[in-house]
Amino acid sequence: MSGPAAAAGAGARAAAGPAPQPAAVPDGLVVLDKPGGWTSHDVVARARRVLRVRRIGHAGTLDPMATGVLLLGVGRATRLLGHLALAEKEYEAVIRLGVSTLTDDAEGEVVATRPVDAPPERLAVAMAALTGEIDQVPAAVSAVKVDGRRAYARVRAGEQVELAPRRVTVHAFELRERRDPATGQPDPAGSDLAVRVACSSGTYVRALARDLGEALGCGGHLTSLRRTRVGPFRVEDAMTLEEFAERGPAAITPLTRAVARAFPARQVDAVGARAVAHGRRLPAVGLPGPYGVFGPDGAVLALAQERGGQAHPVVVFAPA
Repeated sequence: MSGPAAAAGAGARAAAGPAPQPAAVPDGLVVLDKPGGWTSHDVVARARRVLRVRRIGHAGTLDPMATGVLLLGVGRATRLLGHLALAEKEYEAVIRLGVSTLTDDAEGEVVATRPVDAPPERLAVAMAALTGEIDQVPAAVSAVKVDGRRAYARVRAGEQVELAPRRVTVHAFELRERRDPATGQPDPAGSDLAVRVACSSGTYVRALARDLGEALGCGGHLTSLRRTRVGPFRVEDAMTLEEFAERGPAAITPLTRAVARAFPARQVDAVGARAVAHGRRLPAVGLPGPYGVFGPDGAVLALAQERGGQAHPVVVFAPA
């Protein structure tokens, strides 16, 4: 197009000013309420499309069946994720006694059904035995690697998989209610158990369901799982994927605020800030770690861990 029409179009664009630039995406955390049927990888892929950035990861995988708190790290906050994944977690779950499955949850094929004999006293003893520090064998259909391959891939290929037990800590394994599995209504003798579990990183709630069933001689599996807390981040803090898509970058908790909430804090002066920004050690101050190191302006500089009388930076965020 040329002539007066083209000139008019150019004039209109000039009057309107330059095209608006997309909002900058800050480094930080997104606290999501993962829906059922989505893998954790699905959620990360969705977040990349919403925020239009590539550098996103998650802390603590949730199975597709599970819902609840899933932490996403954006930008430099991806460096927090390995530390956040080690935080204590809390779940609401339903265990069905009398039915064992290949995956120890409702997504696997049924491999055995047995009658249930679990009076309250016997059930309480069995649950108490699975509380505290225990050696737990992970679910066979899990992401644990065996000779370089995921256990679930070996099981689905028809292989027999035997996983070594791991020491985990179950801080709480509490019965909330017994229900009739057919109606979902409360039933003092019901074989569906609504439970609360608070546990260390690496604990499989599916394996708790399996082991409780075996201790009672009837088998068991998980029919629902909802993660209600990861460290200090609770499901009440979480947003749905729809809310996240609407809010976009505004949904991100900035890096400094996220670290201040999730870890103990240590503030340093300008000299200490320069040292930490270059990965140098600081004198220890007796704080449990890892902890956040914050500069004079309040911005987070690093995560540090103390040993041998010194604070060693384990993650350095500054300079950006």
